[in-house]
Order: sequence, then structure tokens, then C-alpha cells
Amino acid sequence: MESANEPEVASATKSESLPVLPSPVTAASGEQEGQTISKNAAKKAAKREAMAAQKAEKANKPKKDMKDAAKNTTNKAPKASKKKIEGAALIGIDVAKEDDFPNWYQQVLTKGDMLDYYDVSGCYILKPASYFIWEEIQAYINKNIKGLGVKNCSFPLFVSEEVLTKEKDHIEGFAPEVAWVTRAGNSILERPVAIRPTSETVMYPYYAKWIRSHRDLPLRLNQWNSVVRWEFKHPMPFLRTREFLWQEGHTAHLTEDDAAEEVLQILEFYAGVYEQLLAVPVVRGRKTEKEKFAGGYYTTTVEGYIPTTGRGIQGGTSHCLGQNFSKMFGITVEDPTNTADEKKPRLFVWQNSWGLSTRVIGVMVMIHSDNKGLVIPPRVAEVQVVIIPVGLGKSATAEDRSKFYGQIDEICQTLRSNDLRVEVDNRDSYSPGWKFNQWEMKGTPLRLEVGPGEIAGGYVTYSRRDLGTSKGTIPLATLGKDIPELLDTIQKDLYDRANEKFQTHIKQITEWNDFVPSLNAKNVCLVPHCLTEECEDEVKELSARKAAEGHEEPEDAKAPSMGAKSLCIPFKQPEGIQEHTKCINPNCQRKAEKWCLFGRSY
Repeated sequence: MESANEPEVASATKSESLPVLPSPVTAASGEQEGQTISKNAAKKAAKREAMAAQKAEKANKPKKDMKDAAKNTTNKAPKASKKKIEGAALIGIDVAKEDDFPNWYQQVLTKGDMLDYYDVSGCYILKPASYFIWEEIQAYINKNIKGLGVKNCSFPLFVSEEVLTKEKDHIEGFAPEVAWVTRAGNSILERPVAIRPTSETVMYPYYAKWIRSHRDLPLRLNQWNSVVRWEFKHPMPFLRTREFLWQEGHTAHLTEDDAAEEVLQILEFYAGVYEQLLAVPVVRGRKTEKEKFAGGYYTTTVEGYIPTTGRGIQGGTSHCLGQNFSKMFGITVEDPTNTADEKKPRLFVWQNSWGLSTRVIGVMVMIHSDNKGLVIPPRVAEVQVVIIPVGLGKSATAEDRSKFYGQIDEICQTLRSNDLRVEVDNRDSYSPGWKFNQWEMKGTPLRLEVGPGEIAGGYVTYSRRDLGTSKGTIPLATLGKDIPELLDTIQKDLYDRANEKFQTHIKQITEWNDFVPSLNAKNVCLVPHCLTEECEDEVKELSARKAAEGHEEPEDAKAPSMGAKSLCIPFKQPEGIQEHTKCINPNCQRKAEKWCLFGRSY
């Protein structure tokens, strides 16, 4: 079998330079393509040269320089904060969420066993605990969209330049992030191909082929895949990555009303992922013209809020594309109102696209987790209940141990028979205290401590992860009823606490002088706005400049120095917009059209 050559991927930095082809030089030898050289020989020569260079550098380089160079390694976790929190040696997380949020976030994810860093910058490994959450989200989305008649499919990840650039506004929105395959082995591709940043242009040529009659509508397809957006900003696990998992739905409809109905149905499914599964509150709304999907008609969104940094975050979007893409790709049907006497022009279909990514996991972690580690809502936790045996001394006989662990197994089976995900940690090489700390870092919602005393007394001791030190007891006789009810309580309490923080940090403001101080106090602001793009740009510029003048100390990498952007126009509009209500921008003379939610954001 022939070995596959790994293609070289280049990312375009400007839309007008797509694609930029590299000079035809082989990476291993530096020889021009016209010269013949054995591939293996070139690799061996390059390896020898590299090893010799490394030895020489190591011999001549001062130790301090070597340490400095190590700091610049790509895709490393953020540098640990010098400020340590008390008890760090015991609990594992050695920086406080409120003191050093980026490093706290990295430690919570890695020490909580959610992900690992990969050797390609901006790419991460999802470990079983985080992938389980994604599987639960997949199951929820699949159940709901299949109820609408959506079917899953799979399209290739490559897209030609000709097709990708067919819709001008669309490609301009993605151009800086598009990764291009320009080389296969030692050969430069005659026609470079892009790795999909999204699949509108991948799928729609085939919609034009498959949709021939209004009877073929609606066509509703969804695919679960990964896409690549070669972000040049500082990568952040789950939130800003170069490759990420998501689902993307693409549908075609006969009328605008049909498309509009589906847009809101899908948005409600996305809100359900956050609110029902992840215990995260969101605001439903519509994006402004400036922030809508590139090439789309309008965009609806669910927006979240991260209390620690005071920043908003886009949770998921459902777009109505209108007829823009159907006109570009010639997706038409005959008018169903045609008669024998009147032949009407063919109709362009109405299209939607909608997507939700693994970003949702990062949002959940940022909101619920604490300085002991992850806090995972019960509905998406890989392990909902962990049972830790305690109190069995070294003097216990083999018979005592066998009987004791048999009783614990009975408790485990009782819970599993009630559809709970349960694990017994009976490792003898670790103390109960060490196990408590580890399962806290993993975010397991409920811990049961069971010893000979508990069994003799007919109860178990429980500890809720979301409340830290909260403990109680439950009778063995009612475990099958009480534990599921307790997990439901934990789920509800997580949502209620997060919602209370969100609602108290939405400030309704009508005076510009209150705008930036509210942002600096880690709020998002509901303001009257004219909804024009130029005004939106000016609000962002003015709020950024004023923040900089205040010399704020950033609580996380970028928050206070950045200007506020529009998050959404909430569907639930407060009263107060009158004919005379002025836009919040002090330099704008237009009247306000809607209450618009602004904030610093990820």
C-alpha cells in the first residue's frame, strides 16, 4: 500500500489574495522541483542537519536563552500565575478564577480531564468526558430536528476556489480564516482547494441538481462534522479554535414564511441545549445588519454571559439566507400556481442555515466551574454519581471486604437500574480524601460516601459538587427515588444561580455617560439604538477609547481594552422606545429603533 503524503495547508490572510501559492520548493531539501532527489534521502539528510544544528545550538546557547525560547512554544497552555491560591497542593487548581481567569480555565479543563493540548496551534484533543457532553447534545439535537423532517448526511470537507468564491459577501466574511491545500507530497496542486470553513458553497451546487420541482421541497439536510477556520487571534479551548466540531443544517423552502418558521424552531432547540442540558441561561434575539451572517438575509441568535469577565458570548445562530444563495447557484422550482393558460417564471427557493458547535462546552465550564475544578450539570455528566468506599480499616478480613464491596455493588446496581450513570471508585492505592479531590476536579455532580457504619445505619452520606461543602444523608431504602430527585434539584439550582447572575448584570441604560462605567462593572447594556452600521462602529470605537483612558486593569486578556459590540436585538423588548427616543451614541442624531444588547464579547 502506498503511503499517504500529508498535504501542506496555507491560510489566506487577505480576501484579495486568495489563494496565495508557495514557491515550488520542497520542504525537506530546499531543492527546486526540477532537480531529482530521493524522497527518503532528502528526509534523512534533513534529519541529520536538524540534529546537528540542535546539538550545536544546545552547546552554545546560554541556559537563560533556552528557557526564554521554551516560553514561546506554540499552543502551550497559558503561563501559570505567580499568585497561588491557598490549598493548591491539595485541590490541584493553583490559580483562582477571579484572579487569573485564562490560566484557571486552562487548568480546569486539563486537570479535570476534559481535553489536552495538541502540537498544532489552535487544535485540541477532546477527551471522553467532554466528548460525552457533545454526544448528549447530538442526541438532543437529532431528536428534535428529525421531528421536523431533517435528515443527516455527509459532504466532503474540500471545496474548490471557484465554488467558494461564487458568493462575494459570503467569502469576504470568511476569507481571512480559509485554509488552502496547495501541495500534495512534492507536487504543487494545479488548482488549490480550500478546507471548508462552512458548507453553504459545498452543498448548494447539489441542491440545484436535486431540487427540480416544488414537490421536492422542503429539502432539509444536516451534517455533523468538523470545519477549519484558521484563526489568527489567540486560541482558546472550545471558544476560539482552528478546527472545531459542530452540526450545520441547510434547508430549502418554497416560501419566506416556511423558512422563517423553521429559523425560530431551530433557535429554540439551541436555547434548549443551553437551558435544559447545560443549565445556562441565554437571551434570544436577532443580530444587527452589521453582525449578521455574511451573505445572509437575517440572523437569529442565542447569547450567553460569562459573569467572571463580564463578557457576552454568542451561543448558536440560526440564519435565514433568503434567496441570495439560490440565485447564485440557480436553485429554482416551477411556480405551483401555474395554470394551463398562464406560465409564470420559475421561483428561487428560500434557504436557511443553522449551526451549533463545541463552543457550548466552553461556555458551560466558564459559568459553572469553580476553584476546585469543573462543575458539570447532571444531565450531561459522563458520571452522575460516584460511590467512594470509606471506613474499611486495614484490619478488615478478606471476608469482611468481600461482603462490604458486595453491598456497595448492590447500591450501584440500584442506581443504575434507575438510568443513572454511576461509578464505584474502589481503588485501594488512593486515600478517600485524594479521591474526593479528584472527583471534585472532574465535576461529578454527586458523591456518595459509603462505609460499614452507613450500611449498618441504613443510609449513605452524599456531597453535592455544586455547593462544595454541602452534605446530607439518604436512606438506603429510598435511594432509587431520592437520588434522581436530588440530581434534578442540582440541575435546577445551577440554572437558577446562573440566571440570577445574568439578569442582574443586564443594565438598561439611556445615557451615554452610564454606558462605559456599566461595561467596566462587568455588565452588558440594553440601550436604545438606531441600528445603523456606522453608528455601531462608532459606539465600539468610543467605548474602547474611553476604557483605555480609564487605565483599567484587565481581568482577562482583552476585556477592558475592547469596545462594546452589539450582541443582539432581543425578541423581548422592554417598553420605552418612543418617537422622540434618541440613539445612545452621543454623536448620533437619529432616533432609536429598538433596544439593543451591547457588551464586550468573546
